[in-house]
Amino acid sequence: MIRAVRLNTAVLQTKKTAASAAIGLRRGLATTATPDADETVEITLPDSSFEGYMLEPPSLTYTTTKAGLLQMYKDMVCVRRMEMACDALYKAKKIRGFCHLTVGQEAIAVGIENAITKKDTVITSYRCHGFTFMRGASVQAVLAELMGRRSGVSYGKGGSMHLYAPGFYGGNGIVGAQVPLGAGLAFAHQYKNEDACTFDLYGDGASNQGQVFEAFNMAKLYNLPCVFACENNKYGMGTAASRSSAMTEYFKRGQYIPGLKVNGMDILAVYQASKFAKDWCVSGKGPLVLEYETYRYGGHSMSDPGTTYRTRDEIQHMRSKNDPIAGLKMYLMELNVATEDEIKAYDKAARKYVDEQVELADASPAPEAKMSILFEDVYIPGTETPTLRGRVSEDTWDFQKKGFAFRD
Repeated sequence: MIRAVRLNTAVLQTKKTAASAAIGLRRGLATTATPDADETVEITLPDSSFEGYMLEPPSLTYTTTKAGLLQMYKDMVCVRRMEMACDALYKAKKIRGFCHLTVGQEAIAVGIENAITKKDTVITSYRCHGFTFMRGASVQAVLAELMGRRSGVSYGKGGSMHLYAPGFYGGNGIVGAQVPLGAGLAFAHQYKNEDACTFDLYGDGASNQGQVFEAFNMAKLYNLPCVFACENNKYGMGTAASRSSAMTEYFKRGQYIPGLKVNGMDILAVYQASKFAKDWCVSGKGPLVLEYETYRYGGHSMSDPGTTYRTRDEIQHMRSKNDPIAGLKMYLMELNVATEDEIKAYDKAARKYVDEQVELADASPAPEAKMSILFEDVYIPGTETPTLRGRVSEDTWDFQKKGFAFRD
């Protein structure tokens, strides 16, 4: 575990420059004039946006900036374009192995990121591409990682399920394993007296894991600033939530921890709930359990067509009536934040940006075929042990020698 944490830290430290550049690219997608940063608008959410457990839900009305709304739209369009590119690259056999897309769930990663700061930490499951991008990685770095290229966020060693960025601790391939790790991140914030919290995300399929409830208990005992956030997309792999969970009100699963259910297909509700959750935790009230009720349009992974356990009509209904991007587009026009022509320009800019990033990722080289790469990033440079054993004792690596310890 220590080695894994150090690996993540080493990767993150070397990616900060690239992450800063990616944020600049993402923020610069506008092709027409954007609203003044201080120009505000009042949002009124539907009554069905929230449901509370042992707490008073956040207000259904709040004020935000027009520029902030527009940025969330751009972010969601970028995430969706990136995921569509992943789909195409996988079908072209340029991405191999596991690949889990978030098409339909973009409001969650985007809403959370726009409600928190870079001081806060985020950890999630293997459905992580959008979170990695929102935390600061470029589309090129995400796609390059999926294709096993050296310029990927994990240098081509992790693939789809093991993506990292500053303040983002994965991308975790073992179902539910990230939940206690997230509690640990929250403990670190508390221990260091930081004005920050952790968003600790997991799916409805992971909600019945014992380690989830153990993390709940520890977080409540220590009053940790941890937002346990269940992304309930209705199907854990190919199993409907009602067939796997005796109680599907996941926001009440904390029992002794207050909870909040959120319409995860409405980014305006996601943003308000996420901001509420952060304020709750950093104010010293302890942990909170959120349930983002969302939906994935595709299957569980690229190997799952997603139509054997649900009807095409169900999927089409969600796409046509509840799409988070279409919903925010409607708000932007109703609130006079952007015209339809301006929104089309943003869509075109996002498509152009992602297409360029795909070309860069595809042109980047694979890691060199040399043994030393296998032992990189296990420790932060300068903190290594003298040697590190490999697959067998003869594969022991000597860091000072930069070669195998027992070979000439």
